[in-house]
Amino acid sequence: MQTNILWTGREYYSLENCLIDDNATGATITSTIVGAYEGKIYKVEYLIKTNEQWETVFFEINSRHNNQAQLISYEGDGKGNWTKDGQKAEQFNGCIDIDIPLTPFTNTLPIRRLQLKQHQSQEIQVIYCDLLEQKITPVRQKYSCLSATEYHYENIPNDFEANILVDESGFVVDYPALFVRTEALRSTC
Repeated sequence: MQTNILWTGREYYSLENCLIDDNATGATITSTIVGAYEGKIYKVEYLIKTNEQWETVFFEINSRHNNQAQLISYEGDGKGNWTKDGQKAEQFNGCIDIDIPLTPFTNTLPIRRLQLKQHQSQEIQVIYCDLLEQKITPVRQKYSCLSATEYHYENIPNDFEANILVDESGFVVDYPALFVRTEALRSTC
């Protein structure tokens, strides 16, 4: 299954074209985001690969912001063990998902992976890629399933939370004040 999604960023004033190729062995996600924030233009291209359980096994981010280029690339085993350039990245031990705040797509990673039932919650640790601040850190987050199409997300400690609306595939439809899906096209490969 291939899904092509167009998201409009509200806070970050952006446009994202995200292509998700999902098959029996995992998913490959490629995306381009262009936008402006605090008077500066940015461009982000990312590639994420998951295994069949939607555990992230590879990601690469190529971004330009404030005339500074940044290339980030990590490889994982899907169980929270990461390497960068062949060296262990132990600061991210236990992080299975990644979070790129400039896209709503990375919310899909834990939503699909955890497969929470209604009224279930789970805390997770993620690799948080703040591209505008050029910081990559492990952070704790919590996802709670409110219904098949609504999840409550929060940072831990709680300095931000939101109810996120998703479609039947776990792709964000509306992330209040941050992102809204403009278009989605699905096809079989």
